[in-house]
Amino acid sequence: MGRRFSGLGLNSACGSGLLDQANVTPAPACFDVDPIPSTLFSRKMFQIRKICCIGAGYVGGPTCSVIASMCPEVQVTVVDVNEARIKAWNSDTLPIYEPGLDEVVLSCRGKNLFFSTDIDSAIKEADLVFISVNTPTKTYGMGKGRAADLKFIEACARRIVEVSDGYKIVTEKSTVPVRAAESIRRIFDANTKPSLNLQVLSNPEFLAEGTAVKDLKEPDRVLIGGDETTEGQKAIQALCEVYEHWVPKSRIITTNTWSSELSKLAANAFLAQRISSINSISALCESTGADVEEVARAIGMDQRIGSKFLKASVGFGGSCFQKDVLNLVYLCEALNLPEVASYWQQVIDMNEYQRRRFACRIIDCLFNTVTGKKIALLGFSFKKDTGDTRESSSIYISKYLMDEGAKLHIYDPKVLKEQIIQDLSQPSISGDNPQRVSELVTVTSDPYEACKSAHALVICTEWDMFKDLDYEKIHNQMLKPAFIFDGRRVLDHLHPQLQSLGFQIETIGKKVTTRLPFTPSGGVPRITLNEPPNKKSKV
Repeated sequence: MGRRFSGLGLNSACGSGLLDQANVTPAPACFDVDPIPSTLFSRKMFQIRKICCIGAGYVGGPTCSVIASMCPEVQVTVVDVNEARIKAWNSDTLPIYEPGLDEVVLSCRGKNLFFSTDIDSAIKEADLVFISVNTPTKTYGMGKGRAADLKFIEACARRIVEVSDGYKIVTEKSTVPVRAAESIRRIFDANTKPSLNLQVLSNPEFLAEGTAVKDLKEPDRVLIGGDETTEGQKAIQALCEVYEHWVPKSRIITTNTWSSELSKLAANAFLAQRISSINSISALCESTGADVEEVARAIGMDQRIGSKFLKASVGFGGSCFQKDVLNLVYLCEALNLPEVASYWQQVIDMNEYQRRRFACRIIDCLFNTVTGKKIALLGFSFKKDTGDTRESSSIYISKYLMDEGAKLHIYDPKVLKEQIIQDLSQPSISGDNPQRVSELVTVTSDPYEACKSAHALVICTEWDMFKDLDYEKIHNQMLKPAFIFDGRRVLDHLHPQLQSLGFQIETIGKKVTTRLPFTPSGGVPRITLNEPPNKKSKV
């Protein structure tokens, strides 16, 4: 069977182009390649000995570090246009924080794991190329606020086909909309050349930040999608054999490309749906006297439901959940499925409602005004054990409080000051007045300093260290009455102690103390629960 120019794939047989027939030795990740109709090739065994990953972010960096650790005979090179990021990967201070990642990188870096800005050379030498670039939600044009922006994916595809030669497998690792692989194939097919044969696979990641290294070493499943042709199946098998170095075959699932791409979106949509579902119940619990933790435990013991992702909070964040649900909404709208689109849009609407409701609760308890008041905000990353702030609920809580003129003192053990200021200075957060961030926001390196002379303490991230703070010291330094707003339910076990110190405690999904909300005759918060969630522009 002759070779077929199928789209997404990277070439380079055995790392440098053509296989040296005299030096071919069996390798764990290998398969027979159909002969390219050229005298340059005869039927040989293709060996995956070099991997290139385009994108050194939260997916590409940890994923390829673990692959290098588990496959010592495979050379892995992670490339990026961001020189500062690559420099950080080659330093003692990695650009991202993940438990256990430092040890993995240090064990392989300089041996079979490399970080570089020389993108073209890495592509040329690679047998397998991962595309792990950002796919943000569009902020302009058709699909604004819903569709994924694939400009970086397209740029990668064009660069790969331009510099590649021979046989390569190109694998999309980024979270992409359904049929993205088809778009990559069209680019490849339109720019092909006689000596080039590219195969396209989909291999979505299912990592949870904070446990990424564990998720990579002990995955629930590895999903690989590709063409249902002979060449496509051979490419799938090659990637399977890379993962089989440490993943049981029973956990490696192979599908067609459509199913692989849609499975990623659906998985994140289902997880986000569970969080929004329990958050909706938390509002009901606060109105009835029930405890959402007790409700979650009761329903979670039903084996049909399970206990995972039933933790009420100020809302979900991170780079994937909101983006993927909105992507799913856009896909349904584009396919003329408005009822399905509306169903999944409610997951996002509930998340926005939960954030706004929490901010309103803070304002209500502080006598309906926070203007000029110091509020300590503990935690800025979207979850513990990561420094990632993308779509963090802390950003939106800060926005609502800044809208009311509150003076925020923010502390997070892993998020840099520059990142916090950048997040709060976005036009969608600060509007036309980014200057207000410098006037209203102070980033501190000490949680006690953040709480000193504050009217309220707001916990937005479930860092374990917040359970062990000296709350007697904090209470003595705060203005009275001193309020704690626990948006993550991390202080439940300390409620009796905190109340004995004199704290007024407000938490998600539970009435801790009876209070009479302050309702003055004039003036109401500029943010109200009656406001509908900010709708994204529809196509």
